[in-house]
Amino acid sequence: MNRRRFLGTAALAGLAALPFRFPAARAASLTQFNVGFQKNGVLVVARNQRLIETALEPQGVAVNWVEFQAGPPLLEAMNVGSIDFGTTGDAPPIFAQAADANIVYAAALPSKGRNSAILVPKDSSIQTLADLKGKKLAFTKGSSAHNVAVVALEKAGLGYSDVEPVYLSPADAGAAFASGAIDAWSIWDPFYAGAELNQGARVLAKGDDLLGATNSFFLANGTFAKDHADVLKSAIGALGKAGDWANANKDAVAEALSAATGVPVEIQKLTAERGDFTVTPVSPEIVATQQAVADRFAKLGLIPARIDVAARVWSANQS
Repeated sequence: MNRRRFLGTAALAGLAALPFRFPAARAASLTQFNVGFQKNGVLVVARNQRLIETALEPQGVAVNWVEFQAGPPLLEAMNVGSIDFGTTGDAPPIFAQAADANIVYAAALPSKGRNSAILVPKDSSIQTLADLKGKKLAFTKGSSAHNVAVVALEKAGLGYSDVEPVYLSPADAGAAFASGAIDAWSIWDPFYAGAELNQGARVLAKGDDLLGATNSFFLANGTFAKDHADVLKSAIGALGKAGDWANANKDAVAEALSAATGVPVEIQKLTAERGDFTVTPVSPEIVATQQAVADRFAKLGLIPARIDVAARVWSANQS
């Protein structure tokens, strides 16, 4: 087995080992909406302001919040029905769809990529992306940081096999970065901001320079989206309100993020300043951008075959 195919197989190992079967349809009566979130973004704002709770109260539905460090485990939980809804960056749903996970794209959060970067220690000899050749580059497998790393290597004229990928969770990568066990780290906020402020990390490449337009997504369990379209519509409407408020009140967003997550407010201020909070439908243009990411991963052998992103876009009118 050549190295590229091995890496592609390894990238899918965590997902492929799961029982990716579409769970049985739920009963029509719903009492709890299970939401997966990470320590950033619009969902944290909505949670802090209880906007989804308020929207779903007339339907007699309570909200249960479940925290995740990264997108891949969040989507693993969504596939098996442990959560109904959540948000990730661009790469996790691609890996999940490639493994036939029961997920759909419900809404989007377009951004300029400012909340991600490739970092090196402040005294590192690495000065350009080309200097990553032969180095240990850490990121969370199947995450948005995985895509940032791939694009960075392309920009530098390097292949995936020219670096040593080190697959770590954000917390483990942060510890490895601090100890010097890795040479570079592809990561997102608030971990990006934390490394800058707490460890003096140097930015080797910014996400907005590497990616240009990019997207995060709100995703739903496919069976849930079909059976409970009204609940999903109400939740997305509440997130739209949260996003509008967040764009107009970024200082308050930092306070809210800090209060909700325990991450120091200084870190969350930098996170909020770089954030984009406008919730939108999954437009044809967004689908095209996401399809380009998926095609890049297929070309590299990181997923086993090309996928059709548009086939997994949820339409409330069809549910």
